[in-house]
Amino acid sequence: MTDSATPGAGTANGDRTGDVVIALDVGGTGMKCALVRPDGRTLHTERHHTRAERGPEAVAASILDVAEGLAGKARANGLIPVAVGLAVPGVVDETTGRAVWSANLGFRDVPLREMVGTRLGLPAALGHDVRVGGIAEARLGAGQGTRHVLFLAIGTGIAAAHVVDGSAFAGAHGAAGELGHVVVRPDGPPCGCGRLGCLEAVASAASVGRRYTALTGIPATAAEVVARAVGGEQNATQVWRETIDALADGLTIAQALYDTEVVVLGGGLAEAGADLLDPLGTALRQRLTFQTEPRLLRAALGDEAGCLGAALLALDALNTT
Repeated sequence: MTDSATPGAGTANGDRTGDVVIALDVGGTGMKCALVRPDGRTLHTERHHTRAERGPEAVAASILDVAEGLAGKARANGLIPVAVGLAVPGVVDETTGRAVWSANLGFRDVPLREMVGTRLGLPAALGHDVRVGGIAEARLGAGQGTRHVLFLAIGTGIAAAHVVDGSAFAGAHGAAGELGHVVVRPDGPPCGCGRLGCLEAVASAASVGRRYTALTGIPATAAEVVARAVGGEQNATQVWRETIDALADGLTIAQALYDTEVVVLGGGLAEAGADLLDPLGTALRQRLTFQTEPRLLRAALGDEAGCLGAALLALDALNTT
């Protein structure tokens, strides 16, 4: 079993030698899984295919099997599983522990927390994938030491998590943070939600590639579009400039609503690094009037954030019972 230290791991929960949390970050394509110590150190990681095409019942069964397998591996290595943390996309009711709705997984009102807790005989917590990623970045990653953090995940879609003092706010119905569905271009491209010109229809990693292909007839990923824009290609430069402008408009709205200290950018588009952060910071600065400009930072935890955040959520629940 490998022992890999997590950047910036804290010790807020103490050094309970031998205790581990089973953490699963379940996406439409794959599950990222880990055994995590209470101090935030990851001891073991593994990945599994979700195979969502099998249907929600099969996906739920796989989650239970993987979690049980991780518990067995922990015990075989002399570790003590104390809780289970799960992160899933969609609308999540963290109070009742139900996956209310997830297009990627086909979930409709699935009592995941109860199912996992019953199967493993351990306390369990269920959270939204972006919110738990935001918790991890705020406590252990780029936002560490900052009270007010907005975590913005820009991948296939766009979603945000507003984290204050290490806690993310889910909203009244578990649907807070859907910044990707703020309309920034009323006459823009159609969004999967049914409206026109949503932020994620213009500025997600998936939409960057789509718009470049529509303009040129040449298939390209967002990373390829960024590279071509940096190289001076006219079409790529146009698409990237439009992306930056849309993101700046979205963040201007977010800053008016949240008044955050730090915006942590994660997801596939954040891999652009300074080619995203520098022009986005300039464009945001030009749009702000009375609002205080937030610092823009690239996420520090990469695709570990979901597992770490799920573990933190489980530890929070464990420590409050």
